[in-house]
Amino acid sequence: MDRAWVYLVTGCGFIGEKIVELLSQQDYIKEVRVFDSVAKGEVEKFTTGTENVLRACCVLNVPYVVYTSSVAAVGPNTSHEPMLRGNEDTIYSGEVELPYGKTKAMAEKLVFEANGKKMSNGGKLTTCIIRANTVYGEKATYLQELYLFAKARNSVLNYLEPENTERNYTYVGNVAWMHVLVARNLQLKPDLLAGQVYYSYDDTPTRKGFLIRHQLLSTMDPSVRLGSHIPYWKMWLMIQLHRMIKVILYPFWKPQPFLNLPLLNTIVTTFSYETDKASRHFGYKPLFTWEESKHRTAQWLKAVAGNLDTPQLHEKKN
Repeated sequence: MDRAWVYLVTGCGFIGEKIVELLSQQDYIKEVRVFDSVAKGEVEKFTTGTENVLRACCVLNVPYVVYTSSVAAVGPNTSHEPMLRGNEDTIYSGEVELPYGKTKAMAEKLVFEANGKKMSNGGKLTTCIIRANTVYGEKATYLQELYLFAKARNSVLNYLEPENTERNYTYVGNVAWMHVLVARNLQLKPDLLAGQVYYSYDDTPTRKGFLIRHQLLSTMDPSVRLGSHIPYWKMWLMIQLHRMIKVILYPFWKPQPFLNLPLLNTIVTTFSYETDKASRHFGYKPLFTWEESKHRTAQWLKAVAGNLDTPQLHEKKN
């Protein structure tokens, strides 16, 4: 592969910005281009972004597509059945409930179907998928919000998930690095990577989300201490009460977004995986160690701690 490649990153948010940064450091890449929400007015007339990207690739003879998906596209399902340390081949049935997961599942289907599709020059489109999990690191706004919540409660960080609940966490730099390697090896080894899906992972030391969050925040501010588990029934009651008050007082009171029941059920359900597929297929190794990832995250949090806005809960961020 001695030609110089041009890469296009569609979306330059939390993960996308890090992908652009790492792509720009690769000497085999001629140019990195970004297509982001600044073009929103121009693309509002289109209904499905992923579908249009795939169609454009076939028309313009862009041969490779790496789609950034999420573990939310797989589960937990509407029955909230757990998956404990599965992998890319684990069979898990049922439909996801949260809108974010539904749209990711729909987009994944389009990407899988587009693999091998004929382009206008007679060549074939080659696609694969990376499923990110809970991603932390610089510019992870949910960490800002958690810090504000903790400081408002005398630096105590309480948590919703039971202590036996497992979820994977990955540093944003390692998620981005996996994208860089996948994009490169999709060109070098298309027969192996075409149509594949890869879960992101690194050496973040535990699948206990509340422990990871506490370590990240306490590294930045040692006064932050781990609190206690908030019982499911208590949060369920709070959600129902919030809904009732909102209905009664609408339109005179328009509260900030609050945790909903489908999201609560997702938080308390184990959905974890254990895999080395990316290592086996394209030699992936985390670019950043846990200590580096923790330090970088803490340094960023320190830098922005004085400019934090009022916290809000959002489905996608959680």
